[in-house]
Amino acid sequence: MEQYIIKGGNPLVGEVTIGGAKNAALGILAAAIMADDVVTIENLPNVRDINVLLQAIEAIGATVDRVSDNEVKINGSTIGCLNINYEFIRKIRASYYLLGALLGKCGKASVALPGGCAIGSRPIDQHIKGFEALGALVTIDHGTIATSAEKLVGNHIYLDVVSVGATINIMMAASRAEGKTIIENAAKEPHIVDVANFLNSMGADIKGAGTDIIRINGVSKFKKTTYSIIPDQIEAGTFMMAAAATKGNVLIKNVIPKHLEAISAKLIEIGAEYDDAVRVIADKRLGGTQIKTLPYPGFPTDMQPQTAMLLALSNGNSMVIESIFENRFKYVDELNRMGANIKVEGNVAIIEGIERYSGAQVSAPDLRAGAALVIAGLVGEGITTVDQIHYIQRGYE
Repeated sequence: MEQYIIKGGNPLVGEVTIGGAKNAALGILAAAIMADDVVTIENLPNVRDINVLLQAIEAIGATVDRVSDNEVKINGSTIGCLNINYEFIRKIRASYYLLGALLGKCGKASVALPGGCAIGSRPIDQHIKGFEALGALVTIDHGTIATSAEKLVGNHIYLDVVSVGATINIMMAASRAEGKTIIENAAKEPHIVDVANFLNSMGADIKGAGTDIIRINGVSKFKKTTYSIIPDQIEAGTFMMAAAATKGNVLIKNVIPKHLEAISAKLIEIGAEYDDAVRVIADKRLGGTQIKTLPYPGFPTDMQPQTAMLLALSNGNSMVIESIFENRFKYVDELNRMGANIKVEGNVAIIEGIERYSGAQVSAPDLRAGAALVIAGLVGEGITTVDQIHYIQRGYE
C-alpha cells in the first residue's frame, strides 16, 4: 500500500507553480470529443482523475495523443462505442460528462452511474431534468443511465438546485441542440466559465457563463481548437493553507487572484499576511473565525478540510458549517488522533485551537481531507504516516 511518511516541524518557504484546474479539465476533456477534428488541450493537470477519463475516452474510440504530461490532443471523429465502461466510472465521478458530450454529438449515450469520493450524496436528477427538457429520453436500468434523442431542441431550463455537474452537462448537450437554450439558476464556478470558453473556442455560442443565467444558441458542428486550462483554485488554496499552517512564506505562481478571494479573505481575517502576487506569510499563531461553505463565489467546500486543519491550530475557537456535502467531516477523527480538539454536531464542526499537532498514523478518507492530513503532518511533531493516498493522487500532481 502506498503511503506518505512525513517528518514535521519545518516551515514551507519558497515558490510553487499551480497546475491546471482538475474540475475544469474533466469537463473540457469530455467536451473535446464533440469535435470531429484534432483538439489540443494545454495546461492539463497530470493527476489520476484526468488519466482515468482519458482512458475512458480512448475506450470509446476517440484518438488520444498524450503529447506530454500537461498536453493532450484528442480527435473525436473516430468514436464508435457510446457505452462508457463501469470500470472507468467507478473510479471517477466526472465521467458522467461524457453523457452530455455524446448526447450532443451523437444523439445517444450510456454511462454507468458515477463513483468518486464518498463525501455525500450527489444526485444526478438535475442532469436528467436538463436532458429531458432538451427532448432526450432518459432511462436508468441496472446501475446504468442511458439517454437518446431523435433530435435535441433548445428549451428554458430552471435548475432546482445549483449544480456544477448539471450546468456543464446541460451546457454541452444544448450547445449542439437546435435553437436557443436558457439555463437559469446555473452554477457560477470558474470551471463553468472555462468549459464555456472552451466550447466557444470550438464554435459554440454560449453567453453568460459565470452568472446564474446562461444563454446558448445551438450550432450544428464544432471545429478544431487549441485551449489552455485555467489554474486550479483548490490546489492554490491548499498551498495557501499549507504556508499559513507551517508558519511559512510561499509565493504561489500561475493563479487567478479573483478566484481565491473567499480563501484569501479568511486568511487575512485570522492574521496571515497576503498579497495579490500571490504570497502567503504567517510568522505567528493565527486566530479563529467562522466559515460556512457555499457555492461560488462563497467559500468552497473543497477547501473546508484544509481550512479546518489550520483553524484547529488557531489561538481561539472556530466554527465550520458545511452546507454542501453531508460527509465532509470524515477527516475529523484522524485530526483528533493528531491532537486536534474538534467536535462535530450535524453539519457543524466546533474547533478549540491547540498549539501543535503530534505525529500519528492516519488514513485519508477522501481527496481534500487527505490534503489536510498531509499539511497536519508537515506541522506535527515527529513522524506522521498518511495511508490511502490514492485519494490525494486523484487531484494533486
